[in-house]
Amino acid sequence: MADYDMEAAVRTFFSCPRFAVAGASSDPRKFGHKIFAWYLLHSLPATPLNPRTATIEALSSTYPATSTPSALSIPSEYALSIITPPKVTLPLLKEAKEVGIEAVWLQPGTFDDEVMEYARREFKAAIGGMEGKKKLTGSEGEGWCVLVDGEWGMGLAGRKDDGEKL
Repeated sequence: MADYDMEAAVRTFFSCPRFAVAGASSDPRKFGHKIFAWYLLHSLPATPLNPRTATIEALSSTYPATSTPSALSIPSEYALSIITPPKVTLPLLKEAKEVGIEAVWLQPGTFDDEVMEYARREFKAAIGGMEGKKKLTGSEGEGWCVLVDGEWGMGLAGRKDDGEKL
């Protein structure tokens, strides 16, 4: 996928009105917690997805969790940030596609080649991997991650930290 326009994908992702975080966790040591908290700290409307718990605790508050993408209210309004193992990610992506989600962000460690190929083929925007990262952001790290690249992406989409459009 050498021609994939990652900058356009990131802009599309952050242009969505709402965000869901698959793999959200109440455990502050886990990336599912850190990434969900990142959305909250940036005043972005975020819903935790976790089929194993009814609530997620983050930043001294409790948030109702949704079990799956199909359980979101108006799923097509959401961009989906994924923090799940690759074997869980592919079925999750298939469900997200089925319910009309158009933009996904595959955090490092959540995908293999099959998962990434599916995401790039089936979604309007699919962020993940290493492609274009150094050229666009000046760093590579472990690949595209909301914790590292999210503020840059918000700026591309014209979003301020309060979640409002500029």
